[in-house]
Amino acid sequence: MRQITFTKAFVTIIASAAVCMAATSSEAKDYVTTQETQARAYSLSVVTENPKKTIYFAGQTGHIGADGNPITDFDSQARRAFSLIKETLEKSGAKMSDIVSMTVFITDVRNGKHFADIRKEFFPDGKYPGSALIAVDGLMGQSMIEIQGVAVVDGK
Repeated sequence: MRQITFTKAFVTIIASAAVCMAATSSEAKDYVTTQETQARAYSLSVVTENPKKTIYFAGQTGHIGADGNPITDFDSQARRAFSLIKETLEKSGAKMSDIVSMTVFITDVRNGKHFADIRKEFFPDGKYPGSALIAVDGLMGQSMIEIQGVAVVDGK
């Protein structure tokens, strides 16, 4: 397994990770946010009670398209990673709105704003998971982004 080397000058944690519990319905979750966190598409915390199923999903990269061809731009890689996460969650009996926490690794800190805008596409109700955004020296293959996280189903 390859160890990720962090650049001391570019390791930037954008937010703290959320509480690792949530409910199936986004209406049953309590979101702690500010204007700033909403603009960057994350919550300070997501709170729920009595979860029945917790899903820890592995890091997903988006450097290979559904057609098997390489994806070489950041925005398309981010959208592909989210699509793979959505597929994984569906196979696990969950959906995107069940995500309560994610850790996002990017190879260029300048893509942070792009990432926040793309995340908004996948959480259109504005109820975002807690998140950390970390810039790293490199990821597997030609990946520019990797997203891992936690989803919780059937709570409160």
